[in-house]
Amino acid sequence: MNPVKERRAIDEALSSYRSLLDDFSDDRFAETPPIGGWSYAEVYDHILKATLGASIALERCSHNNCQPTKDGVTLIGHYTLLMGSFPPFKLKSPPETGNVKKIDKEEAKNLIIKVRKRVDGIAGQIKEAKPQSKYKHPRMGMLTALQWLKFMRIHLEHHLKQLQRIGKNFNKS
Repeated sequence: MNPVKERRAIDEALSSYRSLLDDFSDDRFAETPPIGGWSYAEVYDHILKATLGASIALERCSHNNCQPTKDGVTLIGHYTLLMGSFPPFKLKSPPETGNVKKIDKEEAKNLIIKVRKRVDGIAGQIKEAKPQSKYKHPRMGMLTALQWLKFMRIHLEHHLKQLQRIGKNFNKS
């Protein structure tokens, strides 16, 4: 796992999220798609807050501020990290992620900036992390700092695909 490559991919994904914001009207951003599901606003709320949460876990691992453990990743975690994507079946967000809400575009922009600053501040510290310093992901098990970084990239890219599906859904109606 190459942390520089993962970091670059996270930056590219965040740039895509920021760029896409300019394509949505305020009304469309908050509108629920015709077949239901999350609005763009709810996806942004989920992905950016989840990434902030993951950055806290990443920071704890990087500072070796976790209980050392030999426990590892779950089967879903192995698949996700090996394949670089989530399994090809629907997964509900773990209850720990909390409820999503409809945020406005300005809040989304501010969250993108906040996520970038957090990840920038932590990225250089990953090499200090010990392999036994792990923090629990609700579905993927005990992850190291590098695994948290890769999870962040995978999760960001997954929800970019979701935004495309929402757009196709609006275009069909």
